[in-house]
Amino acid sequence: MDNIPRVLPKNCDVVIRKGSWDMLPIFRIIEEKSGVPDEELYQVFNMGIGMVAIVSAGQADAVLRFIRAQRHDAWLIGEVVKGRGEAVVV
Repeated sequence: MDNIPRVLPKNCDVVIRKGSWDMLPIFRIIEEKSGVPDEELYQVFNMGIGMVAIVSAGQADAVLRFIRAQRHDAWLIGEVVKGRGEAVVV
């Protein structure tokens, strides 16, 4: 999740909620077998998140409907909050 802070203003964080998307089974296996801390797995593998679009809260549902109408998977995985330009996984 290292790339997300690159697009954030310095006074905003992104809070990403674990379990808010369908994680591929391979990431569960890596998580269970590796002994690597969660923080590292999310940083290195993004746990299956391929692309993130940051949109206004008022447009989020419309954006999700549009992406899904194109036959792609899409989830609301978090929110932008006041902060220091970081991505935080909770």
